[in-house]
Amino acid sequence: MRLKKGYLCYKLFLLAKTSKSKRILKIVGGIIIFFTLPTLLFFAFMYLRYNEDLPVGKQGPEADLLAKSMLKALNEEAYLNTDYLEWTFKSRNHYKWYKTDNVCEVSWDAMTVILDLKDSKNSKVFAGEQEYNGKEKQDYIEKALTYFNNDSFWLVAPYKVFDNGTERSIVQTEAGQQALLITYTKGGTTPGDSYLWHFDESGKPKSYQMWVDILPINGLEATWDQWTETESGALLPTTHKLFFLDLDMGAVRGLQIQ
Repeated sequence: MRLKKGYLCYKLFLLAKTSKSKRILKIVGGIIIFFTLPTLLFFAFMYLRYNEDLPVGKQGPEADLLAKSMLKALNEEAYLNTDYLEWTFKSRNHYKWYKTDNVCEVSWDAMTVILDLKDSKNSKVFAGEQEYNGKEKQDYIEKALTYFNNDSFWLVAPYKVFDNGTERSIVQTEAGQQALLITYTKGGTTPGDSYLWHFDESGKPKSYQMWVDILPINGLEATWDQWTETESGALLPTTHKLFFLDLDMGAVRGLQIQ
């Protein structure tokens, strides 16, 4: 009789343990669904609403002329004569770019990399005020270079439309306007990315659409309409808007030192 009671208690214990495990799994599963399902539905909506195929443009002299017209509206000469640029991307990454010397000081958290843009092997890394030469030095240099490639593009992309490896095409939009499609076939962190520039009445960029590896939706549009004239005379953006995200550029400076 005592053995039967013990066996019965053991079965009840297993049943309770199994029921408890099922409840825990059910709760965990509910939490996962609660958080992931809206995200999946939102992504599906965004994809169906905004995803676009890369448009086919026409290359040739007309596309080059449109690109030169944009550069003229932005006073490209003042940008080319700018020796020093300073900005902060999203209040997180800080930059002091000595453009003429091909050197940029990149800072985030407690790290600072003096990035040699001609030969990254000559770069220096600092943790606080102390120079760092540990085993992760190269990782910090590569991270700084990735940050620079991305964050400087949000600052000076219009001035890069004639970089080596770029292809320029004219695209006729549905509104009957001319847009400039730029494809970067090499260079940077993600070669192959394409950007479709849209212009305001003065010929300055007002936005671009992006076909880039880093984004899961093709053709997303970001604004380029908050321009400031720096001390050197170069026109540079102060912020961008990508949907509900503000990509703030901080206090943008451009100086002519020499």
